[in-house]
Amino acid sequence: MQRRQFLSLLSGVGVVYATRSFAGAAPERVTIMQFSDDGKPSGRITLDKVNKDAEWKRRLSPLAYEVTRQQGTERAYSQPGYDRHDAGLYRCVCCDNALFDSATKYESGTGWPSFWQPIAPENVRNITDRMFGMTRTEVRCTLCDAHLGHVFDDGPKPTGLRYCMNTVALRFVPKQK
Repeated sequence: MQRRQFLSLLSGVGVVYATRSFAGAAPERVTIMQFSDDGKPSGRITLDKVNKDAEWKRRLSPLAYEVTRQQGTERAYSQPGYDRHDAGLYRCVCCDNALFDSATKYESGTGWPSFWQPIAPENVRNITDRMFGMTRTEVRCTLCDAHLGHVFDDGPKPTGLRYCMNTVALRFVPKQK
């Protein structure tokens, strides 16, 4: 057997081993706070992390897929609803996880929906983002890992935070009267 054939065979064995190791692995578990559509918490629950990429590609608009699954960003002021002021709940467009309550939404003048806090800290997760030669804090949905936007420290009281979200990453549910 020649050296090249041996190395090729060895790399193939490594791929098979790696595939078997991950194929049998248990899904990642996450804990979130569940909310009814009227914004009332119904308790913490631990679930398997959601991954439905093929379904998301079919179900989401091309822009929503690019933003949530490929860390894209919609253009400021480009999407209907960025300036919505109705009472309601904002859910993840991919997995329906409750993310923000309209009571924490404010007009930031940026062209994207902005909130001063998430509905529950465990429903979103922050990741250091070093893309484009700068350091920012990316915000993702805890349940499905959808890219939502970024959080900045130039928001209003009481938190001083600005959760600057992509409109297409959110599904608005109006409060029932």
